[in-house]
Amino acid sequence: MTVTRVPVVERILSANDRLAEQNRARLDEACVFGLNIMAAPGAGKTSTILQTIKALSPRVRLGVIEGDTAAVTIDADKVIAAGMPAVQVNTGGECHLDAVMMSNALPQLPLDQIELLIVENVGNLICPAAFSLGTHANVVIASVAEGDDKPYKYPNIYRGIDALIINKIDLLPYVDFNMDYFKRGIEMLNPGVVTFPVSCRTGEGVDRWVDWLVEKIRK
Repeated sequence: MTVTRVPVVERILSANDRLAEQNRARLDEACVFGLNIMAAPGAGKTSTILQTIKALSPRVRLGVIEGDTAAVTIDADKVIAAGMPAVQVNTGGECHLDAVMMSNALPQLPLDQIELLIVENVGNLICPAAFSLGTHANVVIASVAEGDDKPYKYPNIYRGIDALIINKIDLLPYVDFNMDYFKRGIEMLNPGVVTFPVSCRTGEGVDRWVDWLVEKIRK
């Protein structure tokens, strides 16, 4: 059986990549470092962002783009309550953010007043990996509560990322999660990727993650 790539898909991704380059140029012009955070639902994306805000403030001013499939502002409201500007993007049911959505959100943020833009992608381990946004780095958050087989089941999301956060490590004594097995799967897909075991509930490991992020911002 011969598998043929659909030209329409190629055109969509090519157009997205071109717009992503324009998004990157806008961030570069404003001297803003862009970070795309991807994860499954419930892995702790918003909790990680809030811990990052707490650890960075007042050293670094940041803004957030919140992607969601529904017109709710729960996560954006939490960021705003933490003292940082946020824009909620309703994907209209789409399972990912894309460069068009990010392009529309950027003018709604005070780019001249921030150094770091965090994009919280839609909770999904498949679609977000295919669509570039124009950020400078991509990070995946994996929760130990999800199980240790995710790199083997959803390999594409882990390829090419710049860092991996392993969240909810405070649950390790209570869940069936083999850290060595999980890390072997990651290493096969993305050799040498920097990894940060953290607990957003206790704050364990957050400082190391934030130090890495600050180094990236200051380059």
